[in-house]
Amino acid sequence: QVRLVESGGGLVQPGGSLRLSCAASGRILSIDAMAWYRQAPGKERELVARITSGGSTNYADSVKGRFTISRDNAKNAVYLQMNSLQPVDTAVYYCNADIKTDYSGAYIYTKPFWGQGTEVTVSS
Repeated sequence: QVRLVESGGGLVQPGGSLRLSCAASGRILSIDAMAWYRQAPGKERELVARITSGGSTNYADSVKGRFTISRDNAKNAVYLQMNSLQPVDTAVYYCNADIKTDYSGAYIYTKPFWGQGTEVTVSS
């Protein structure tokens, strides 16, 4: 049906940058909001950044001024530019999107879809 695939994670030193990408594929009629979440070891999954279909954004207080979310509707993609990374940013980052889809050409519905996650490790 619909799949979200993240990429761009890896190991980076404190102060470094990474750019995460997420592309949706499958039977997509439209995409509403898209977002990035993260889950650090032993912690709850938290919202990092969100962008609406109209381009409005919001961010967790911990990443404001450092992270930027953007989207490319033509590619069904969302990105997260992460600058000034610190060890506290270490987590698995998950892509999320509210996608209108259908089943066998009927039964149109909107539901959240999740990627499988990409690991970000910030360490010296």
